[in-house]
Amino acid sequence: MFELIRNGGWLMLPIILCSIGAMGIVAERFWSLQRKKILPPELVPQIWNLVKADKLDNPALRRIKLNSPLGAILASGLINSRHGREMMKTSIEEAGRQVVHELEHFLNTLGTIASVTPLLGLLGTVVGMIKVFAAIMIHGVGDPGILAGGISEALLTTAAGLTVAIPSLIFHRYFERLVDEYVLNMEEEALKLIDVMHGDREEG
Repeated sequence: MFELIRNGGWLMLPIILCSIGAMGIVAERFWSLQRKKILPPELVPQIWNLVKADKLDNPALRRIKLNSPLGAILASGLINSRHGREMMKTSIEEAGRQVVHELEHFLNTLGTIASVTPLLGLLGTVVGMIKVFAAIMIHGVGDPGILAGGISEALLTTAAGLTVAIPSLIFHRYFERLVDEYVLNMEEEALKLIDVMHGDREEG
């Protein structure tokens, strides 16, 4: 492995750093974007129980807000429920934008890695081919070992760049789709909360 990295030239270093960064982001996002952390199933029933028991005081709202991203959105609406439907909806939308921003944390970086690493591989290919042609100018085509070094560097960086970019792009798309699904679920719960709090629908 070390021999391959050495043969790939100095451009292998940023590609390797990108691969480490991508793996770290993927692991962190898998941990942070667990459904039970974003949309805890017991949260909404707990809120309705507090509403029915008239125990939805400030400490309870603070606990709900800190519970999860869904809790932060619902708590924002509950805090402003006495100010009318529109104010409640506005506060939920504002909290929702902040929550979405947090759910998309590192996804731009992962997308950038997916875009940049093939370009780094291509740059390595160009550098390797320049070395090949420079060696041909100096030594001619009679020494295959000199030519093989430049060609190897060109091919290795391209392969390494694509090896990092392809899974990075796949995971980037996957996490974007996951965030979209969570946002849709949170919107449904928030709209249900607004309707129930203002008597437009029954709880359920």
